[in-house]
Amino acid sequence: MPELPEVETVRVGLNRLVVGKKVLTVLNDWPKSFPNSQSDVNQFLVSSKITNVRRRAKVLIIDLDTSYSLVIHLKMTGQLVYRGDENFGAGHPNDSLIGNLPDKSTRVEVTFTDTSKLFFNDQRKFGWMRLLPTIEVPNIDFMRRVGPEPLEPEFTAGILYERLQRRKNSSIKAALLDQTVLAGIGNIYADESLWGAKIHPEAKVGRLNKPQIKKLYTEIVTVLRLSIEKGGSTDRNYVNAEGKKGSYIEFAKVFRRENLPCPRCSTKIIKIRVAGRGTHLCPKEQVIKND
Repeated sequence: MPELPEVETVRVGLNRLVVGKKVLTVLNDWPKSFPNSQSDVNQFLVSSKITNVRRRAKVLIIDLDTSYSLVIHLKMTGQLVYRGDENFGAGHPNDSLIGNLPDKSTRVEVTFTDTSKLFFNDQRKFGWMRLLPTIEVPNIDFMRRVGPEPLEPEFTAGILYERLQRRKNSSIKAALLDQTVLAGIGNIYADESLWGAKIHPEAKVGRLNKPQIKKLYTEIVTVLRLSIEKGGSTDRNYVNAEGKKGSYIEFAKVFRRENLPCPRCSTKIIKIRVAGRGTHLCPKEQVIKND
């Protein structure tokens, strides 16, 4: 599933590519991917102009000048790919993972008045694109429950410590994956941040002290910012708004590096299961302390 850096990368791309464009037509082939009435689509989406593209956690919000918004959750295999005259057909020659569009995974096709298009692709059909009044977006169940944004200026190590206390008896990795504790962190960046902070993923939250949480906070911010700089992590399905892959995975310290040497101590990275997810760590530097 795309995590915060991947969704943020898509947001930045869409802001550059589609803001100011006017919607001409909308086609969809799967009602669960596009659960909107035709009357709402005709009244609030067709002929509307895109005014902004926002993100909250792993959800994208495309604001329209009709005071409605398209709220998009990519889930496991969702992609939002823009195609203009300059990049239609076979896609980008430079590291593009997307060929001709639409294809068999295309669920929604938005055509703009300048003939450019925005495609919502989703192989597994778990993602969705909902059309809602903009004022109602904060009231979506997910939006009401999701935790703070880790890259916002007001997010601090103290806030992270306080948020984690609601999961005192959980492993730290399970707590980081809990979107009600902190927004946008998934498997890749949990592993990377915990390695950076030298914290074992199975360590109980209640056993971690404030200095450890402060170090974890620093690592979370550092890892997320680096991944955004590198365009996210292409792990199977993720691509950016132009169909290109992200390169962060090449800079990962532990994720998908089992049996390779730890960059700090050269001990072989191992893979275990924590919170139901494959988890990568250094067994020498990430140790559960019993004191």
